[in-house]
Amino acid sequence: MPSFDTVLETDLVKVKNAVENTAKEIGTRFDFKGTAASAELKEKDKEIILIGDGDFQIEQIHDILRNKLTKAGVDVRFLDIGKVEKIGGDKVKQITKVRDGIETEEAKKIQQLIKGNKMKVQAAIQEGKVRVTGAKRDDLQAAMALIRAEIKDLPLSFDNFRD
Repeated sequence: MPSFDTVLETDLVKVKNAVENTAKEIGTRFDFKGTAASAELKEKDKEIILIGDGDFQIEQIHDILRNKLTKAGVDVRFLDIGKVEKIGGDKVKQITKVRDGIETEEAKKIQQLIKGNKMKVQAAIQEGKVRVTGAKRDDLQAAMALIRAEIKDLPLSFDNFRD
């Protein structure tokens, strides 16, 4: 029975390179000289930590990061931007999570979308991905088109297509 997986996976190597390039640019820019501005990636937690002297500086660092991610070919919709927090003195910090795997709520939304359109396919939620199975390849391609058209806030990709 043909099937495919709907996944939300980011290339952490590209994210790491973009964060390193952001940190390098922060070090060379004149407006960041003598400030606490920095950007680092915690690969284990899949978090990007931005530190600056104020909200405006955090926004500038975030713009640089978005630019570097876009140049690296990473969709910025993978980023789950957190709140700006004070960390003592006049310094602020922002933790941005890198999404990896479809959350249960989003997976249920995809599953309901497929069921609601009365397609001849079934969707099953499996550990951060949604497996869609059907009798015909055409039905699966129609399901892919439907998911692409309806779910625009997540950079979903389809892999493991089996015939």
